[in-house]
Amino acid sequence: MDFSPSPRAADLTARVAAFLREEVEPVEAAYHHDLAELRRTGDPWRPLPVLEELKAKARAQGLWNLFLPAEHAGEYAARFGTDGGVGLSNVDYAPIAELTGRSAIAPLVLNCNAPDTGNMEVLLRYGSDAQREQWLEPLLDGRIRSAFAMTEPGVASSDATNMEATAVVDGDEMVVNGRKWWSTGVGNPDCKVLVFMGLTNPDADRHHRHSMVLVPMDAPGVKVERLLNTMGLYDEPLGHGELSFTDVRVPLDNVISGPGMAFEIAQGRLGPGRVHHCMRLIGLAELALELACTRALGRSAFGKPIANLGGNRERIADARIAIDQARLLVLNAAWKLDVGGSPHALSEVSQIKVAVPNMAQQVIDMAMQIHGGGGLSDDFPLAGAWTAARSLRLADGPDEVHRGVVARLELGKYGATR
Repeated sequence: MDFSPSPRAADLTARVAAFLREEVEPVEAAYHHDLAELRRTGDPWRPLPVLEELKAKARAQGLWNLFLPAEHAGEYAARFGTDGGVGLSNVDYAPIAELTGRSAIAPLVLNCNAPDTGNMEVLLRYGSDAQREQWLEPLLDGRIRSAFAMTEPGVASSDATNMEATAVVDGDEMVVNGRKWWSTGVGNPDCKVLVFMGLTNPDADRHHRHSMVLVPMDAPGVKVERLLNTMGLYDEPLGHGELSFTDVRVPLDNVISGPGMAFEIAQGRLGPGRVHHCMRLIGLAELALELACTRALGRSAFGKPIANLGGNRERIADARIAIDQARLLVLNAAWKLDVGGSPHALSEVSQIKVAVPNMAQQVIDMAMQIHGGGGLSDDFPLAGAWTAARSLRLADGPDEVHRGVVARLELGKYGATR
């Protein structure tokens, strides 16, 4: 078991750290100020010009599409990836993802943001040549954005076999109907394609009933019913939307990997994506701990630095321990994915999806408490960070589902059945 990055990955990690320090951090506060002003006076969904300026700088430095997987990047890494021309392993990408998690805009700037990374990996691993040419290449080039339409408002979507929206074969077309929500990215005007999961054959076994279909946002019958806020935040310029699909017709060639293959695709997509989410959260927790330490040493109350009051030293120590434990757990999952693929890392991926958001939520909450009233405001990034950590206890599956997976696999070692 080796968590050390390759020389190339170590170089990229250092360069990403320098880029964030020199280019992103100096403008991020102004970016959020301008975005808040647009919420009051204009259109906050159109990405601010500074994002495009930063993207151009990142590409010029070879810091673009860093998420591209080593085993699937192929020619795309040379054409649209980093200056090394090949993709990275999960272990190699993990510290880069951690760095980007410290910033709300860094993943966008480096073209490494969810859900686009997951959708691009789907097309890399399972898409046809025509699908890659039409959708993958402009996504890798940063010319368009995408969304993943899976969760539904009318069923318990923690069980993906419940999905009722349909994707039915009709001759040489696929007809899509239903309603989806929490489709991240649909608020962005550059979102041009949806990866839609729908019921195709209700008589098949439970893991071969559904299909994944590429649905253009401008297809007749696709409608954004509303944009959803998460605890009052709309997450501009991406946003989470509720969508309706009414007799939407797309070519049968838009089905990814063939009808009935949605679950196989989802398992291949979600493993690495969960590692990315968790490493970004660890970066966010690191930022919260740094802010907490700075605040605790820079403010005094009752004649003492806040660090010396109310058990805050112990809380800071516990936060350091929790972050380091979580990082090692994620690196273990990343290594298992690298050596065996998603089926061999099922427990490890589920473990990090429970452990890391809970850890991050607790660390950020501690930092908020040390900041007092300021921790609840937009003067610091902590309230938004806490909301992000809380939401990820549901995104990609709720804690309870992942605990169930871990328990099933553990008990199975002793002969228990499902």
